[in-house]
Amino acid sequence: MQIDGFVEQRKELDALLMSNPAMEKKVQGLIRKVLMAARKTVAQAAQQPSVMKTDPRQAYKAVKTAVYRSILGGSVSILNKRRAGKRLSPPPIVHQLEHRTNSKGNHRGGNRMPRSQRTVDLLTYAGADRGFILRFLNAGTKGRESHGGNRGQIAPRNFFANSSQAAMNKAAEELTKLIDELIKNELK
Repeated sequence: MQIDGFVEQRKELDALLMSNPAMEKKVQGLIRKVLMAARKTVAQAAQQPSVMKTDPRQAYKAVKTAVYRSILGGSVSILNKRRAGKRLSPPPIVHQLEHRTNSKGNHRGGNRMPRSQRTVDLLTYAGADRGFILRFLNAGTKGRESHGGNRGQIAPRNFFANSSQAAMNKAAEELTKLIDELIKNELK
């Protein structure tokens, strides 16, 4: 009779091991859950006015999560697409570069140079395609000169390292609690 109890306990403990595919899937689901919460926190940090004054093309959507298959874990990072998504026929957002006009409607100052095709392309990117914007804002850029004059530079804001570290620490604590609850529920 005691042997039967021991066999049952052994089966229950074997079910809790990570070598059990069912348990591994449950833990990966928990990892995905806490990483999505961390992603949301980092995306909200990218939307702060201290990072970007306005975000009409939703660059914050370029924050991504990944849950690893071969080992237990995951990451939150800025999406680095190899090429932009498919362009929609009419651009999703028509963006007018800032300029000033006088009472007659003539341009006085502001942007007089015609737009290049590259500028038009950049103005049609939206959502996850704008991950490069988050990278520029996070790391900053050097001063740039062109035939049109000084193009300025972007000061580094380093928002990603600050917000992602805090979010991942919170995610690790939450994951620990969720795994404890999972084990308790499995033992019942």
